[in-house]
This record gives sequence, C-alpha cells and structure tokens, in this order.
Amino acid sequence: MDGIILINKEKNYTSHDVVAIAKKTLGKKIGHTGTLDPNATGVLPLLVGKGTQIAKYLVNHDKIYQAVLKLGIKTNTADITGEILQEQNVDMPKEEKINKVLSVMVGKTAQTPPMYSAIKVKGKKLYEYARQGKTVEIVARPIEIYALNLDNINKTQNEITFTVHCSKGTYIRTLCEQIAQNLGTIGCMKDLKRLQVGEFHINNSITISELQEKKDNLGDNMITIEEFFANKEKIMLNKKQLEKFLNGVKLSYALPEETYRIYDNNRFIGLGIIQNGYLKRDVILCG
Repeated sequence: MDGIILINKEKNYTSHDVVAIAKKTLGKKIGHTGTLDPNATGVLPLLVGKGTQIAKYLVNHDKIYQAVLKLGIKTNTADITGEILQEQNVDMPKEEKINKVLSVMVGKTAQTPPMYSAIKVKGKKLYEYARQGKTVEIVARPIEIYALNLDNINKTQNEITFTVHCSKGTYIRTLCEQIAQNLGTIGCMKDLKRLQVGEFHINNSITISELQEKKDNLGDNMITIEEFFANKEKIMLNKKQLEKFLNGVKLSYALPEETYRIYDNNRFIGLGIIQNGYLKRDVILCG
C-alpha cells in the first residue's frame, strides 16, 4: 500500500491530526504536501508508505480555493478566528465594482505573508513571534493569481464568496485583506475550502471516516506511484543495467533531460533522471 490518498479535510482538524489518524489507521509512514489551517476544509493529499519519497514532485503545485470574505472586520490573524482589531460599517459594493477589483488582481505580483503563518524567520516561525507580541521584517514573495472569480454576494452578512486559482505560496487570508482594501474597506477570511491541488480534485477525495471504513479496501482511492507518473516515458533495464542502477552507477543514455519511469521487464522499479547524458537513480520503490 504505497501511493497517494486524497483526504477531504473537515474543520477543527489540523493537517497534523489527519496525518496522525491516517498513520494509525493504515499502519504506514504518512506524509503530506502543504498544510491546511484547522478552520479550513478541502483536499489534502497524503503520501502513503514509499509514496513519501515523491514529495518533492508535489510541493510546487498550484491550487484552487473557494473563500468567503467577511467585510467590515479586521483581525490579527486575517481570518475570523482571530482577535478583532477593527470594525466598521460597510456600504456593500456593487457586483460590477467587485468584479473589476478581482480582475485587476489577476497576474503576477508580490505578497507579504501574514504574521500568523508558519514561515520561518531567523529560525522561528512567524506565528511564534506574533504570539510573543513581537514584530519582524517580512519579505514579500512572488506569487501569481491565474484566475479570480466572484461566486456570490451576501448583502445581509456583508460577505463575498470567490474562487481563486493561484500559485504555490499564496496566502488566501492576505488576499482577502487585499480585496477588502481595494474595495475601500477592511475584511478578513471567514471560510476556506481547497478544491484542487495540482491535478488532485476534491471530487476524488474521501473523509477521515471513510478512510477508516475502507482501510482494508481502498481500491480506486489509492493513486499508485506508477499511475501518478503515467505521463513520463519508460526506460527498460536488463538485469546487468538494473544492478548498476540500483547501486547508484550512472548509465549512459542519449535521451532528453527529464524524469523517467524505470522498469525491469514489466516490473515498475521507480524513477530515474537523465542529466548530462547519464541516467541516475532518483526514487527507488523496489529492487
């Protein structure tokens, strides 16, 4: 049982909670690629068993979220769970103005992460500084918004629901504050659901309860390593080549520099990389 399982994380679970439950349920080593806050829900890919070896191939995935922005409230964490710092009356913007603001924000930009985040500065996480009442200089990071679409306007609750397709490293809490500012008011994130991570869609995910129920028969819910890299070309090794490959010996190959699926006859061995005309081992799943 090695591969990827997509979990639909529910509220009040940390990503660490989900990993711990999955590890206990499956009795395997478990990893994940990108955390979700306890108040957030949605797709959380778990790497199971030898699947943890491919983590580096998943960290740069773009993501799609649906978020609810609450206007008129500013908090210290930039979401509804934080301490309220400021409140103001809201003259709810018209749909035309909201769409214009969202459209202008599409593209490459720099974003300053929130103080309540796990980014490390001088060996400490930002939220550790924040909890101590300290401030540190935070360097803005390049991000890209590929699409930003309005889904709903709730005038009664002063809320805007939108869907965003964004690059790795984008903080939706900060994006909510930026949208509110561009609308001439203040705001914070009320709700967040992650709909997609790379090619992993929430429609193909299961809850923690379903994982526990299906633990002995995950079937279609387990994405094997071979399936995940199905778009990569194959390299077939004979017995002598395989022995050298598994021992870390580079093999001469006149192929494009790329990641390849490695096979011994019809048995999937793992992944190799062509660099400077040589094939070297990368991820070994069996040997």
